[in-house]
Amino acid sequence: MNKNSHLTSNVFRLAVLALAIAGSGSAMAADAVANSSSTVIAAIDIAKTTDLAFGSFAATAAAGTVTVTPGSTRTATGVTAVGSTATAAQFDVTGQSGMGYSISVVATPLTSGTDSMTFTPISDLSASGITSGTVTIGSLTGGAQSIFVGGVLSVAANQAAGTYNGTVTASVDYN
Repeated sequence: MNKNSHLTSNVFRLAVLALAIAGSGSAMAADAVANSSSTVIAAIDIAKTTDLAFGSFAATAAAGTVTVTPGSTRTATGVTAVGSTATAAQFDVTGQSGMGYSISVVATPLTSGTDSMTFTPISDLSASGITSGTVTIGSLTGGAQSIFVGGVLSVAANQAAGTYNGTVTASVDYN
């Protein structure tokens, strides 16, 4: 046997061995099938029903506050509350029944020209009489829930008269 025959014989043996290994591996292969599915739920949404109003008051020589509870009760400290009615903001949340969600409430200062008053929000889910704190989670029982937002308005001593405006934003997202 010459050198070329010997080399050809070795290549042939390696090819037969490779085919044998590949063929025997196929005999051990198996497949399994898994089903896949998905559920699309109702999108979460929020809509403002009522604006927040602190009402009218007169500033004094001392700093003070005007507080509106989530239940729309107003108290004044260091200022003189007059006439007008105060109301808490109301936001209605809708979405998939039984789903939990997170809540964020952010307020901007109330301004009139260059004058301003800071505003700290107070919120809950039941229009209660609380005077501090914000709710951070809710649950869509029956696919709906309301968020009530009041706040504490800080009034400077001798705060300039004027109509002051700001915003309160409630944001929601599924947990």
